[in-house]
Amino acid sequence: MLAPLLLALALDPARARDPAAFDYGLVPRQIADCVYVLEGRKEDFSTANGGDIANTGFIVGIDGVIVIDTGSSRRYGEQMRAAIARVTPLPVVLTLNTHHHPDHFLGNQAFPPDTLAALPETIAGIEAEGGAFNDNLYRLVGDWMRDTEVVVPRRRLAASRQVIAGRDLELLALGGHTAADLVVIDHASGTVFAADLVFNGRAPTTPHADIPRWLDALAQLERLPARRWVPGHGAVHEDTGPLRQTRAYLDWLSRTLQGAAEGGLDMAEAMTLPVAAEFRALALVEHEYRRSVVHLFPAAERAALGSR
Repeated sequence: MLAPLLLALALDPARARDPAAFDYGLVPRQIADCVYVLEGRKEDFSTANGGDIANTGFIVGIDGVIVIDTGSSRRYGEQMRAAIARVTPLPVVLTLNTHHHPDHFLGNQAFPPDTLAALPETIAGIEAEGGAFNDNLYRLVGDWMRDTEVVVPRRRLAASRQVIAGRDLELLALGGHTAADLVVIDHASGTVFAADLVFNGRAPTTPHADIPRWLDALAQLERLPARRWVPGHGAVHEDTGPLRQTRAYLDWLSRTLQGAAEGGLDMAEAMTLPVAAEFRALALVEHEYRRSVVHLFPAAERAALGSR
């Protein structure tokens, strides 16, 4: 009976989480040869999900493991390490933080410090905001965060293509979701870990967004000869549908806020505007739209005033 159970958990990882035991129930799902994903829920942070709302992953090389993001807590990172160990006895040789949002780096404690790496702007973001993120997540998810501390990556990354642990990997240094968004391409499998530049079935988050830059990054990604896409949130996909969905939502959001500002609406009025019908099925779309008004409307108002 064990094999069917593990298959069921792999297909629906949410079934395995046990808030009472602080057990995320992490079951890696193999999506390509030696490439694995741990898929988070399409939810906001809560005590029910323990902050497990983002996708993390790892690639098993010839002599080591490359980790892509470490989750939202020390507990998550430790349980991710244990999940990796159930797949392979090889050591972790590189641990990548794709950007500085807390659901992607607060599991760093569980990984060897000398393997932690990120783009320079991401490192600066973790140094500047990591403590506040950690405190806020403790308020949101409670004891799932117990003993979690901010660990800043030591290794500074740059865009490059190199062989790591026998895998042909390419690191793209993009931005728009945050000041720096790392994309990881595994050329052997054609898998692109696009992090939070791409959302699938969930409304994008925008606390550090530069939408024109984000749209440019998506245009660059769409030109890649990828066979599968791992978004930062939502299901893995084998075509560019999630990229197109993310781009369409950001286009609509930008036009809506610009139109509201140019029409003389204030922030409270902009928040009441309806979400376009094509996006209403996205998880958390009403919540994220209101948050985006707070994040982005002041700049739209300044631009509208400057054009008069």
